[in-house]
Amino acid sequence: MRHAWSILAAGIALYASVALAADNWPQFRGPGGDGMADATGLPQTWSESENVVWKTAIHDRGWSSPVIWGDQIWMTTATEDGHKMYAVCVDRDSGRIVHDIQVFDIAEPQFCIALNSYASPTPVIEEGRVYVHVGAHGTACLDTSTGKVLWQRQDLECDHFRGPASSPILYGDLMIVAFDGADYQYVVGLDKRTGETVWRTDRDIEYGTDKGDMKKAYGTGKVLEIGGIRQLVYPSAGATIAYEPNTGEEIWRVQHGGMNACNPPLYDDELLYLNTAAGGFRLFAMRPGGTGDLTKSNVVWKTAQGVPTRSSPVLVDGRLFMVSDAGVATCLDAKTSDLVWQKRLGGEFSSSPIYSEGKVYFSNQDGETFVVAAKPEFELLATNELDAGTMASPAVSGNAIYLRTKTHLYRIEE
Repeated sequence: MRHAWSILAAGIALYASVALAADNWPQFRGPGGDGMADATGLPQTWSESENVVWKTAIHDRGWSSPVIWGDQIWMTTATEDGHKMYAVCVDRDSGRIVHDIQVFDIAEPQFCIALNSYASPTPVIEEGRVYVHVGAHGTACLDTSTGKVLWQRQDLECDHFRGPASSPILYGDLMIVAFDGADYQYVVGLDKRTGETVWRTDRDIEYGTDKGDMKKAYGTGKVLEIGGIRQLVYPSAGATIAYEPNTGEEIWRVQHGGMNACNPPLYDDELLYLNTAAGGFRLFAMRPGGTGDLTKSNVVWKTAQGVPTRSSPVLVDGRLFMVSDAGVATCLDAKTSDLVWQKRLGGEFSSSPIYSEGKVYFSNQDGETFVVAAKPEFELLATNELDAGTMASPAVSGNAIYLRTKTHLYRIEE
């Protein structure tokens, strides 16, 4: 009997650990870096007085999205002048602040435009460790239990020109992040255990100008398996380049023009979808196989209709759903770029949408979240409003949406 109970207890513990792992939202745009949530039963409607489990004030100013591991939610924030930068941890169940750690003290912060913040890059988290990044101002690894800084770097040079925004990712023993500034443009792989540089690869892109704005980008990369080969696909100003993720060796590139590229790539095992933000191809699809310069051989289509420069699309059942900076929602056929529907939602958008159970959630800078059916006909299911606007992208865990506004973090759940 004791043996049977021990087996049952082990089974329950295993089920709990698997369920908890499934609830993690470890990086920018979620587990797959694409805004897709496997959760069921997410709320469709909410307000300041409805379906809010808790609401926690987050001090100062930061647009980084929340990341979740187990019962912890982490994000970064910074003073408006950029002199002090913090990592904040909130308890997932209660909304209580567990850690509030000043990680960096910056004597001379770089210039940052009003639309951006000094804490815009989203952290990346795994069991026991969270990696926070604020561009050239600093990168650090913290113990999630104690909040102790395990290592930090402040020697990676880059003039972000308008403020930092590229988010790091994890791959094996590496933490990988891009520095695409007005002066230097490179991707670096750091040993996630020590912070030491394992590889660094200069972008080596021909921009055709010396203007800093035409060189800067805010991209987040993604490791994809393409033709049986793992490739680190990293958008930038002027070009998107794929690297061997363990070494940083270049595999291929597409020279597409544009600047401010910030969307992670999307991939459906056939085509790769990329956004060049301001200028260039805007939004395009390509076949990802091959090496060298694939600009002329592999681009399938490109379009500018309804394409955002800040918010990322989601790819659902062969359709791309996105919202422009000015609040126009668009659905495109992913194979052809043909327009399926287009509708104005209203407001300005920086936050990227999430998808769950046939619904796409779009949050704007005025505090409104529009819930739209992910169907070939436009259907607005709900419009929800909170007191402050949203710059960060939502996170999902369990049956709850974790939405960071300019002032608070919310747990929204029925």
